[in-house]
Amino acid sequence: MMDKKKLIVVAGPTASGKTAVSVALAKKIQGEIISADSMQVYKYMDIGSAKITKEQMEGVAHHLIDVLEPDEDFSVHRFQMMAKKAMDSIYAKQAAPIIAGGTGFYIQSVVNDIDFSQTDEQAHVRQQVEAYFEKYGGDGLHRWLEKVDAQSASKIHPNNVKRVCRALEYYLLTGEKMSAHNAKQQAKSSPYDVTFIVLTMDRGLLYERINQRVDQMIEQGLVDEVKCLREKGYTKEMTSMQGLGYKEIFDYLEGRITLEEAIYIIKRDTRRFAKRQLTWFRREKNVQWIQVDQFAFDVEAIAEAIMKLIG
Repeated sequence: MMDKKKLIVVAGPTASGKTAVSVALAKKIQGEIISADSMQVYKYMDIGSAKITKEQMEGVAHHLIDVLEPDEDFSVHRFQMMAKKAMDSIYAKQAAPIIAGGTGFYIQSVVNDIDFSQTDEQAHVRQQVEAYFEKYGGDGLHRWLEKVDAQSASKIHPNNVKRVCRALEYYLLTGEKMSAHNAKQQAKSSPYDVTFIVLTMDRGLLYERINQRVDQMIEQGLVDEVKCLREKGYTKEMTSMQGLGYKEIFDYLEGRITLEEAIYIIKRDTRRFAKRQLTWFRREKNVQWIQVDQFAFDVEAIAEAIMKLIG
C-alpha cells in the first residue's frame, strides 16, 4: 500500500489568527498555503474578506486568492477541483500543502475526497427548482426540502437559497437525500495523512476580536470598496456579494439601513457565523484543538506547537 501524502489543515473561526499561524508554519516546513475561504478567492474584495496582503505572506506561496472575478460562481465542487490542482503542484515541488481557512465544508471536501460526480448540474432539474423558487420564494423552497430531506433542511437556513437548491437538485437527480449522501462521504477515510488543527479561544475574547475586526474594516475603507464594486457593475445578488460585510454595506448604500445598523448587523452575524464554524469543526473526526489565548497569541509558539502535532 502506498504511503499517503501529508496534508495539513489550519482551520478555525473568523478572527482566530489562522492567516498568521499558517504563514509561520509554512515557513518552518517549506509549505505552501491553499486558502479555504469563499470570499478571498475573488479579486477586488480585500477589506471585507480580511484578505492576506503581500507583506503578510512573507514570501510564502498562496493559492486560490485573487483568482476569480466577482461575477463568477464559486462552489464547494469548484473549490475542491482547484484545491486538488494546487496540491498536485505543491507535491510536485516536494513541498507540503497547508489548507487554511474557516469554510468547513470546503475543507471537508478535500480531506474526505467527497464525490460530487453525481451532482453535476442538469439543466432540466435546475430549471424545475428555480421555477418553484420564483413561484413560492425561499420559504416555500425550504418547506419542500423539509418534506423530502428534513435533516438537510434543519441544517440549512431558509435564506441560503443556493444550498437549499443544491440539496433539492441532488434529491431530484438521484432519489437520495443529500444528508444521507453527506453522511456516507464523511464516513470515508481520507486519502491523505491529515493533521487537522483548529484554532480556538475563549468565546468572549473571540467575539471581542470580531467586533474590533469589523471596526477596523470600516476604518480601512470597506464602504468605498463596496462602492467600487457597484461601480464596476457587480450586484448584491451575485454569489460573491453574499459574504458578510458586503451585502450589509450594499443595503446601506441603497438606503435600506443606516451605516450604524449595517455595522451592528455585520458584527452580530459574524459572531453567529463564528459560532456555527466552531460547531462544524466539533463534528469533524481526528481534529486537534489549539487554544491560542493560552499561548498569548504568540504566532511562533503556536506554529511550534503545531509542528509537534505534525510529528
